[in-house]
Amino acid sequence: MGISYRKHNGSWEYRIKYQDPITKKYKEKSKRGFKTKPEARFEAQEVEDQLLNNFELASQNITLKEFLNNWLEEYKNGVVRKNTFDLHKRNIEKQIIPYFKSIDMKSLKPTMYQQFLNSLHDKEYSKRTIEIVHGTMRNAMEKALQLNMIDHNPTIGAVIKGKEKERQIKFIDSTEIPTFLKTSFQYGYTFWFYFSFMIDTGMRKGEVAALQWSDINFKEKTISVNKTLDFQAESDEELFGDPKTFRSKRTISITNNTINQLKDHLKWQNKNKQNLNDIYRHDLNLVFCRDDGYIMPKSSLFNAFRRILKQAGISNLPIHSLRHTHAVLLLESGTDMKFIQERLGHGSYQVTADVYSHISKRLDEKSMAKYEYYFNQITFSNDD
Repeated sequence: MGISYRKHNGSWEYRIKYQDPITKKYKEKSKRGFKTKPEARFEAQEVEDQLLNNFELASQNITLKEFLNNWLEEYKNGVVRKNTFDLHKRNIEKQIIPYFKSIDMKSLKPTMYQQFLNSLHDKEYSKRTIEIVHGTMRNAMEKALQLNMIDHNPTIGAVIKGKEKERQIKFIDSTEIPTFLKTSFQYGYTFWFYFSFMIDTGMRKGEVAALQWSDINFKEKTISVNKTLDFQAESDEELFGDPKTFRSKRTISITNNTINQLKDHLKWQNKNKQNLNDIYRHDLNLVFCRDDGYIMPKSSLFNAFRRILKQAGISNLPIHSLRHTHAVLLLESGTDMKFIQERLGHGSYQVTADVYSHISKRLDEKSMAKYEYYFNQITFSNDD
């Protein structure tokens, strides 16, 4: 390995000749623009040290954009859930690359990265949104570090500005459920059964949409939740994906009433199978589907839900509120938080406790009101 220096148009340049340890071919690295020879010598010695001790780091010259696109395809595509992959891709294409443009990987410093996060805050993105973008970059840079493409992770120690928004859980109040279900039935049987099933089981909309008859154990009165439906799938092969998290795979018990409804629904569905015969999508074996056995479009579910709420005189809610409605019903019935965590498939007890903590407080207040009324009754009766 040899280093040479020369002056070029008023500035200094260094050249390092080295041998590639894999191909055994000789290569050259150079850089110009230094004001003095000592400055050029200082950096040249650093590069020489890297070539001797960390060849991969020193020999590669790649932009952040190139690495992130490669990271997506080589380490995320087909490895993580499609929704997660799409989220990473969106963060990279909409936020990260537009800000950093064609910056070299090794030029990205912690201060520059902090300025990027601050810029998102200045654009009034929520703290949660910034955390999600940060998660993409932290994950990618950690892989770059493992691959010896950088010598430090510039995202470590970054601070995300903003306040945590108080999580507002939206659900249908128990007093409004009968009206909602009656209106749903009037709107359409299929939608009524889908929405009432979400309330009765607490399953996510994608989990319900992916439910197959083979997932139901009529004898044991249980449902195996083992997949979710990708409403944006471009082919039948992409329809079914893994649940949201590892703990989302679960087996839940269902009531006798739900079992009977499922049996009646199967009879109704079998008539469609007989009438449509070859046109029916027998291969999908879906519990909740269109009359021809194909998946229920996401837009149809969302539009129906919105119209039913309006007709029932209930404030507009996201369809996910039906899952929260189930959890609130469990809490109101006195069910403990651990059971709710396992039934909903949350990643941890703490997640469940955090999500429904204010609901628990509301129930505590109701319990205290009942206690106060009871206590006053006793007190007044003793005074007599």
